[in-house]
Amino acid sequence: MTDANKVKCACADCKCMVTPDKAIKRAGKPYCGEPCANGHASGSGCGHTGCDCHG
Repeated sequence: MTDANKVKCACADCKCMVTPDKAIKRAGKPYCGEPCANGHASGSGCGHTGCDCHG
């Protein structure tokens, strides 16, 4: 799959790209994982290599 088929995670601090069909959707927005989709409620990052987002 090429990057052309991916979209940026809707978390403002996140650098991850995700395929729309594998994204976690919240309010119609695509997220790379549960931490981003839940607004980093527990303070954890998304856990993906090279990304240091924490909401």
